[in-house]
Amino acid sequence: MVQHSGSIQSFKQQKGMNISKSEITKETPLKPSRRSLPCLTQSHAHPHSLCQSPSLFQSTESDSQAPTSVTLISADKTEQVNPEENNKESLLKCSFADLSDFCLALGKDKDYMDESEHANYDRSRLINDFVTKDKPESKTKLSKNDMNYIASSGLLFKDGKKRIDYILVYRKTNIQYDKRNTFEKNLRAEGLMLEKEPAIANPDIMFIKVHIPWDTLCKYAERLSIRMPFRKKCYYTDGRSKSMGRVQNYFKRIKKWMSQNPMVLDKTAFPELEESDCYTGPFSRARIHHFIINNKDTFFSNATRSRIVYHMLERTKYEHGISKVGIRKLINNGSYIAAFPPHEGAYKSSLPIQTHGPQNNRHLLYERWARWGMWYKHQPLDLIRLYFGEKIGLYFAWLGWYTGMLIPAAVVGLCVFFYGLVTMNESQVSQEICKATEVFMCPLCDKNCSLQRLNDSCIYAKVTYLFDNGGTVFFAIFMAIWATVFLEFWKRRRSILTYTWDLIEWEEEEETLRPQFEAKYYKMEIVNPITGKPEPHQPSSDKITRLLVSVSGIFFMISLVITAVFAVVVYRLVVMEQFASFKWNFIKQHWQFATSAAAVCINFIIIMLLNLAYEKIAYLLTNLEYPRTESEWENSFALKMFLFQFVNLNSSIFYIAFFLGRFVGHPGKYNKLFDRWRLEECHPSGCLIDLCLQMGVIMFLKQIWNNFMELGYPLIQNWWSRHKIKRGVQDASIPQWENDWNLQPMNIHGLMDEYLEMVLQFGFTTIFVAAFPLAPLLALLNNIIEIRLDAYKFVTQWRRPLPARATDIGIWLGILEGIGILAVITNAFVIAVTSDYIPRFVYEYKYGPCANHVEQNENCLKGYVNNSLSFFDLSELGIGKSGYCRYRDYRGPPWSSKPYEFTLQYWHILAARLAFIIVFEHLVFGIKSFIAYLIPDVPKGLHERIRREKYLVQEMMYEAELEHLQQQRRKSGQPVHHEWP
Repeated sequence: MVQHSGSIQSFKQQKGMNISKSEITKETPLKPSRRSLPCLTQSHAHPHSLCQSPSLFQSTESDSQAPTSVTLISADKTEQVNPEENNKESLLKCSFADLSDFCLALGKDKDYMDESEHANYDRSRLINDFVTKDKPESKTKLSKNDMNYIASSGLLFKDGKKRIDYILVYRKTNIQYDKRNTFEKNLRAEGLMLEKEPAIANPDIMFIKVHIPWDTLCKYAERLSIRMPFRKKCYYTDGRSKSMGRVQNYFKRIKKWMSQNPMVLDKTAFPELEESDCYTGPFSRARIHHFIINNKDTFFSNATRSRIVYHMLERTKYEHGISKVGIRKLINNGSYIAAFPPHEGAYKSSLPIQTHGPQNNRHLLYERWARWGMWYKHQPLDLIRLYFGEKIGLYFAWLGWYTGMLIPAAVVGLCVFFYGLVTMNESQVSQEICKATEVFMCPLCDKNCSLQRLNDSCIYAKVTYLFDNGGTVFFAIFMAIWATVFLEFWKRRRSILTYTWDLIEWEEEEETLRPQFEAKYYKMEIVNPITGKPEPHQPSSDKITRLLVSVSGIFFMISLVITAVFAVVVYRLVVMEQFASFKWNFIKQHWQFATSAAAVCINFIIIMLLNLAYEKIAYLLTNLEYPRTESEWENSFALKMFLFQFVNLNSSIFYIAFFLGRFVGHPGKYNKLFDRWRLEECHPSGCLIDLCLQMGVIMFLKQIWNNFMELGYPLIQNWWSRHKIKRGVQDASIPQWENDWNLQPMNIHGLMDEYLEMVLQFGFTTIFVAAFPLAPLLALLNNIIEIRLDAYKFVTQWRRPLPARATDIGIWLGILEGIGILAVITNAFVIAVTSDYIPRFVYEYKYGPCANHVEQNENCLKGYVNNSLSFFDLSELGIGKSGYCRYRDYRGPPWSSKPYEFTLQYWHILAARLAFIIVFEHLVFGIKSFIAYLIPDVPKGLHERIRREKYLVQEMMYEAELEHLQQQRRKSGQPVHHEWP
């Protein structure tokens, strides 16, 4: 950074005189110091972008007074700059060595602030993108309209100056007056400003508008180590980039083509987020002169202001006692009924956005993101992060990445399905089953079942072939690799987002302790090895005891799930014979399908009912553990909910895949449950059709139910809330914060439900994908709807959630990696055990016509169906029939020396299955590990840029401190040095 202390000093020596920028830039600058050279000599800076700072030459205006000049307030002098001269001099050329540093010197001067509490609304930043630059006077008009709109919407205090940062709501009839009164007095003592106003539609509702002044903002921003911008970024190129000119030109062409892609958002429709183009550092009041404070009303974003206010609300006492603290406890005991940051205005406007621009960020998000007509567009992640915070922004970034990665998986799965559809009639197995008119299968139940012709299951055999064909193994391997590629590239995408959103230096150690943890363990303190300050500590014995209780509760709930699955299995056994003797001919003929379908529906109802109990139990168990921070609480709660719901959803699927029909025995010696109910057998065409039915029905019904609960239920509730408003009250007369009160609050668990739904879907998509290749396609279609549904819900149906920060998706990344490992194992078992791939493979190369020699045009699976069915003597059943029936197994015939004993082929197949599982797992795990090794989590270029910027930040902090010291010496008349004295 080049020093311009001389020009600044000359600027300050002119008392009460109007000067222009040209006069300032003519001053001879200081000689650059050696520590500032790296940023300049290795950078291609943009003087225009560095010098362009409208707020430096334009004052904050009120509704009743237009700006006539800008007042620069220094420690002992005041000068005025005429805006007309600014407009004239704006055409002059300025060099980086002169004017840019002068702009930065003004931007970081601690005394350059507007003293009023007037709140400039962020919409002015949005409107600038829709106003032609040759009409600067239009900005003034829009700013006046902004303030009128904000005041009419209820976004300011009654004085029209102080913005509303948070809303508290309580009922006048509530008797908890003393707690509220104490709480509000303590909030005022902490520096917050409160203003009460009754509701228009409901006289029993009282709103408390909360505003945080500048001094309080600075104090808590320093306490929370909030990073704020202090210098424009320097862009540099090194020697390598010069030799890559051709590659860069190639990428420029791709970027130019991408700009014409209809899926890409029009960047001119969104505000320029300047804070992402600055170096940042932890805010400090002692070094406030380091930071670029063009306007103190907009220096801290709305999200940051809301986070600071919530931090204060959570740590303010309402009664005597260490545990009587926090707004959440006041809401739980009924003192308040809600607390939320207000939306920035209405999400709809009567004026078209194309010509008049957005009214606010919420309006812009609705028009460019949440509308269903934008389903094919990319998401405006930067604006989502600005409005909702980094945590919600990362969720939508991950959801969009997951949805995009589902496209190749869905295409390959659809190809595998169509391959089975095209070759279905050519399948040797299906042809043999459909032609087996004289083959009778043994009865599948004891009382009401009769002999069944094998060709009656012709349709089931063809449907099974759609999911169990030659492409099944390939698709299972592909999906295992796909899961690894998805997660590894997401890590790279996350690293880019955390850099862009300035989350690199934000670590978990900066998280504050939960008030519940502080209140519980305030008497037991230890020194934090990082901060060196004493803080509450949970003893190891207490932590282990609580974890053991929590783990016991988890195992109890999992055992409850297994009990529910067992009950469904008993239901299938009981109702099986009832459907076999049903009066309706259709049910009687397809009694196995009817049994499976009814069991699936009952199982789904049980799943939904148990989910309600799981959520409450997981909440109690998590609170019992007393997690230290909010992230620890969320991770613990998320892990419990995932375990409960994963077992709840997949236990019945695991039963069908690996246990159904495996231990039934054989005719004449069937195994029975409690010596009463005969165990259920698979369909003559196999168990895979039952697995597909179970997965398809649960996946489809659950997605329908989730979408209804996410959007339909809030829509109905919000409609009812509006319906209850008095007819004489018009929506236009209701302020924004009261309209927000009529919306539904965000789920108490935050994004846990959103992540849980998608992670469970990821499990369905990967774990049993070998049995259901259409799962990625269903997931893709659902997610396209899910993104816009969630966007519509966040923007229009929910109150504005607290903008929280996060660097990753939390524990969900580890869960996804665990699902990827489990998917390899389960798919190996599905192919080896559930499907008939291994029996067909063994027959083809050991027992079929191609075992000894291969002749051209000879089908190696000829005779496979007859070979896979064993014989049983009907006379042994005692039903008055003679002859033989067939059943699925590899056992000796009645006339053999060892009737009904396993044949050698059975043991060959079992060995082949075990060998396939071992080879498949090692091969896929090896490929996954190799791919994970090849793809680094952080791109190399980004890693170097982060290191470069850390170095530059240290240099700039040195320069800023040196310049501040020089200014202090000039004021005291001491000699000025260009380096440290």
